[in-house]
Amino acid sequence: MPGHSGARDPNARLRRLRRGLLPFLARAVILVEVIGLALTATMALLTTPAAADTKSDQAQISQLGQRIAQDGVRVQQLVSSYDQAQAHQAAVEVQLNVVRIHLVADRRAEVRANDVLRQLALNTYMSGAVDDSTLALFESGNSAAKEGKQEYIQVAADRMNSAIEAVNVDKSKTQSAETSLRSAQSVAAADVQKLADARQAAQAALTNDNGLLAQAKGNLQALLAAAAQQRLAAEQAQEKAMAAAQAAKAAKAAQAAQAAQTPVSPPVVTVTFNPSPGSYANPLRGINALTPERIDQGVDYSGYGPIYAIGDGVVLSTVNSGWPGGTFISYRLSNGPASGLVVYAAEDIDPLVAVGQAVTAGTVLGTMYEGPQGIETGWADPSGDGNSMANDEGQFSGADSTAFGTNFSQLLATLGTPPGVAQNDPPIGSLPSGWPTW
Repeated sequence: MPGHSGARDPNARLRRLRRGLLPFLARAVILVEVIGLALTATMALLTTPAAADTKSDQAQISQLGQRIAQDGVRVQQLVSSYDQAQAHQAAVEVQLNVVRIHLVADRRAEVRANDVLRQLALNTYMSGAVDDSTLALFESGNSAAKEGKQEYIQVAADRMNSAIEAVNVDKSKTQSAETSLRSAQSVAAADVQKLADARQAAQAALTNDNGLLAQAKGNLQALLAAAAQQRLAAEQAQEKAMAAAQAAKAAKAAQAAQAAQTPVSPPVVTVTFNPSPGSYANPLRGINALTPERIDQGVDYSGYGPIYAIGDGVVLSTVNSGWPGGTFISYRLSNGPASGLVVYAAEDIDPLVAVGQAVTAGTVLGTMYEGPQGIETGWADPSGDGNSMANDEGQFSGADSTAFGTNFSQLLATLGTPPGVAQNDPPIGSLPSGWPTW
């Protein structure tokens, strides 16, 4: 019984547990701090405003790709650390269960020791002996026997006290080991939870990075599409610029006239013309303040008044929303050297004819008003679909003079109309074989 206290050393088990736990906890704390820094950097990137140009979007996509790769590595590290923490926590649980088993065994040993010691004390008290030789000693009535009996009782009492003390010391150590292991278990569980939270936060940051990467790619595609639209709008704006400048000049002149309180009445051109059947005539002979402008798809003019057909023909269309002002009057010539070809007059015109109507050189197609665009007239697509021949043949780029526009300007010049202003020489493109020249 006195040797029972040296059977196990709970303090040694606790020291081994702490030596294994402390390095792991240090690594866990470092990983949590690293993840915190990564999340801070990621949130800073997520809150940075996207620049409205393709270069900045491409740079942002590159940064996000690197960030996603780094976050992926961190997530893998966290998963590995989390698994290690769970395994360590399980090991702590096993050691704690072993200590608990030892504690139960100590308690049982204590009970058994107490029972044995109580029985020993009772036997000693009642008989003064535990075996035959000792009993013979105590049965003697001499003084030496009495002194031996007293000494035996004292020795038995000392042994009982020593055994009880040893059991209590062992019990106290085992309970201390249990308390320490419970504390270590609590710390390990807390670290496992921290790593789980850090892993979840890192995965959330990775998801956000992927979302931002998709958004940046979408922004880049939108910017490229917008750039294409801007180029188209620039071409259209360039086409309208000259008409707007002309309108600005007219507005300035009107303001000057109003300031001088001098009413201005535009001159009215009166034309008397009786064309012969099959002949061509100047379609702009009735236009007041007629001003030739650039040659592009056709020929641009400013002014106001009636617009006539060049010669005999049939109206194919009167409106088309793709043209400024929405007017696109086209008619197919039925006589003369350009018979079968289609002529158009478009933009700032109020149509006065209908589709299917037969016209002659004396027919007024519409009235040109002083709008912001002026008019454009030239060769149209034979189908009457609202496109010019120059556009169909890929000659028109927004401002340059085309072969079809130059050819129509030459036709107008032979009829007495001021020709348009060439933007480049030679013009872009060429005429189909057999196309009439003037």
